[in-house]
Amino acid sequence: MQIHIVKYSGAFGYIKPWTAVRDSETFSQQFLTPSIVEGIEKKLFPELLAESGIQKIVRHRLSYAGLSKQQEQTQPRGIDIKTKKNIVTVERKRSILLRGVMLEPLLMLAFKEREDAERAATQHICLCRNEDVMLPSADIISVEETEFDAPASGFDGFELRFGETQESFIVGYNRFDAAKPMVGWLHIVGNPIRQTEPA
Repeated sequence: MQIHIVKYSGAFGYIKPWTAVRDSETFSQQFLTPSIVEGIEKKLFPELLAESGIQKIVRHRLSYAGLSKQQEQTQPRGIDIKTKKNIVTVERKRSILLRGVMLEPLLMLAFKEREDAERAATQHICLCRNEDVMLPSADIISVEETEFDAPASGFDGFELRFGETQESFIVGYNRFDAAKPMVGWLHIVGNPIRQTEPA
């Protein structure tokens, strides 16, 4: 099958692991879950908002240049109410978390139809946070799917292949599908931690 690839690049990106909750130190997840791919697809093709499941993105691949620890300030939901000399004060405590953020992430999205790739190549996307903006390259690459998986093809990166096999593990619960468990197995091609600038 021939696929049509759009490359997106950005300055940084962070995908919070579903197991992190509020860990004081976490590193970005290195792959996209089914719900993330579906969310990106619904952003690119809003007419699919009423439909369930991934319709147009057939494959993806994520690589990056390194990780950088960054601090994030958070506030818990709870409040402290204190009374001193008939003065009531309300406080929300603050906490500092460390996030291992991906530097220069490069995401390749593969489509079955060239028209879908052309439409996607005119729009920006975000990985998971609004500040993780990724912009498309102008070129669309059309290759056979077997070439996309070849080790020396230049399509290096991490990809979670969706579905249940002996190698599958749980990656979270799908917010688009009644919170059903999402499973997949990690497919790594080449060296996903790039030594050079994204193409």
